[in-house]
Amino acid sequence: MAPLSTRELARAATWIENRDPEGTKLLAELSPQAGKALVIGVTGPPGAGKSTLVGGLVSAVRAQAKTVAVLAVDPSSPYSGGAILGDRIRMQAHTGDQGVFIRSLATRGATGGVSRAVGDMITLFDGAGRDVVIVETVGVGQDEVDVARLAGVTVVVLVPGMGDDVQAIKAGLLEIADVFAINKADLPGADRLERELHDFDLPVVKTVATKNQGVAELLAAVQAVTPRRSVFAQPAELDHLGIAVRSIDRALEFYRDQLGLAAPHRETVEVEKVHVAMVDPLIELLEPTEADSVIGRFLEKRGEGMHHVALRIPEFEATIERLKASGVRLLNEPRRGAGGHTYVFIHPSATGGVLLELIRQENEH
Repeated sequence: MAPLSTRELARAATWIENRDPEGTKLLAELSPQAGKALVIGVTGPPGAGKSTLVGGLVSAVRAQAKTVAVLAVDPSSPYSGGAILGDRIRMQAHTGDQGVFIRSLATRGATGGVSRAVGDMITLFDGAGRDVVIVETVGVGQDEVDVARLAGVTVVVLVPGMGDDVQAIKAGLLEIADVFAINKADLPGADRLERELHDFDLPVVKTVATKNQGVAELLAAVQAVTPRRSVFAQPAELDHLGIAVRSIDRALEFYRDQLGLAAPHRETVEVEKVHVAMVDPLIELLEPTEADSVIGRFLEKRGEGMHHVALRIPEFEATIERLKASGVRLLNEPRRGAGGHTYVFIHPSATGGVLLELIRQENEH
């Protein structure tokens, strides 16, 4: 499809943030074209000068004759739910440049500092042909790690005076970094902080964003990093819906005889104590082999009905490790199930009340 104008991008971003069906339709069209942009995450503690630094990075990108989109993720207003910091105000120098698109987003209560819409926005701008996408996140400190799963390269911005704290927070915010930026490097303590950060064996660049010092060097350091593949480069796909039934044969009287849906694959998964029938192919019927099994107890407590939603996801192993590190409750270690697929179940407390099954994509090893 033809490149989107700035106005069209703005309208599409609003659709996505509001979960409008038009946004979903557009994303489906753009997704095959996504995966080319360099996605840079910029995070760090409050007062580090991230927005000024991002403004400098935008200028450096434009100096390379590349286009850029900025997603500035702001804290949500407790009253309106909207963004309240308005990072775009700090980037007025780029107003009118058609090669720059800047959008402020509210976290809307999302943990990790990143709203749910951000991943889709990255796909939008990537698919629309922007060369670089910069995600600047809320500066809330150690919990600000969710950006790492979105970005190909993550820049952690720090300032002099926190050298004593580096070792204390090593297990949190600092460990997501691919590049460190010491902003306000003209202040006392910059050299000491640099020495502390070199323990991480990662690029460290000193900047003074207000004077545009070191910004081009920071961009060069970012571009020298081999980007991780964003988890949004390949979207998750619905694999199937799991439905608990007391009798597969009786359930098939409806699906097969009334709807004409075949069940070509049936098997027993001993470890789960369940008979399985895949119905053409998005519906998985689950019949317990024993009353004292997960499905058996589910039927006793809730009766027949929807048991789980299964998604086939990219980067399966990396996703599982990230979930564990975030404290998400997994109901099992990855193991092989029906059809020989590797899967793991996520407790409903983390998913909005739905038992979620994650399945490794078949092309992953």
